[in-house]
Parts: sequence; C-alpha cells; structure tokens
Amino acid sequence: MDIRLTRIDDRLIHGQVATAWSKTTGIERILVVSDEVAHDELRKFLLKQATPPSIKSHVITKQQLLEVYRNQLFDGMKIMLLFASPKDVLEVVEAGVDLKAVNIGGMRFCEGKKMVTNFISMNNEDVQSFVKLADLGIELEIRQVPTDRKTDLIQLIKKEKML
Repeated sequence: MDIRLTRIDDRLIHGQVATAWSKTTGIERILVVSDEVAHDELRKFLLKQATPPSIKSHVITKQQLLEVYRNQLFDGMKIMLLFASPKDVLEVVEAGVDLKAVNIGGMRFCEGKKMVTNFISMNNEDVQSFVKLADLGIELEIRQVPTDRKTDLIQLIKKEKML
C-alpha cells in the first residue's frame, strides 16, 4: 500500500480533499477510517457522493484497515487515509501501520476543547495522542491545502502551553 497522505479532518471527504489533496497526491483510493462512520449507512453514502468520480472511496473500521494494510492485493495502490481523530491514528500506528507523516486539516471546536488555530481545536486526549505519534517519529504538520506553508503541530502545542 502506497500511503500518499494521512490526514486528520473531522469533515472527512469534502472540497479540499476531493479537489486539492487528491490531485496533488495522485491517489487512486480514499480510505475513511472510522468505526463510527463505518456503521452509519447515511454518512457512508454521503461520503461516497463527495468523492471525485476518478477515485474510489471506502469507509472502513480500524480493524479493516489493519487487514487491508497487510494484504498484498493493495501493494503499490496509491492511497489517502482519512481519520476524524488523532486517537484513531495512534491506535492503528500502535497496531502496526507504518506512517511517516500526518497532515492535520481540521478538528472542530466543541465543549472541552481549546482553539489552537482557526480550524483546529484540541483537548488533552488529542494532545496526548499527538505527543505519542511525534515520539514515534511521525511528522505532524498543519496545512488545510497543499499550497499552505507547513506548520509543526508539536511546536504549536508548546506555544499554546498545552503540554
């Protein structure tokens, strides 16, 4: 499996992913990895409708990702992984999925979270997941679209005094 982009964005498939990121990365397939969404037929349908016609998309559980990741059938396939939370990314990495970098695109504000940018809010659980990912040597970069300048997430967390 040729993972071209791993992205955390709680909107999952939307305009930026469907247009800018899919073209820049040259992907063939989008895998939305979410136990919650994988069991919601309406959300799965809506996400498939948002996928560009030239790209296949699937909504799968974390366990299904682990099975697909180890399957030789997907060797060389150009993939984008989309997650809604850093905790989910950490769980699949700890289970054996080898990631080099994670792009953080959007994490909406809700009670208990702190706004750290105009489009990223985090709570302590999110911060701890990101710290563990960074400790595993995974680059954590903030960019909404490919043309944005990369911002190091861990530096931002330190600046916001969330560590």
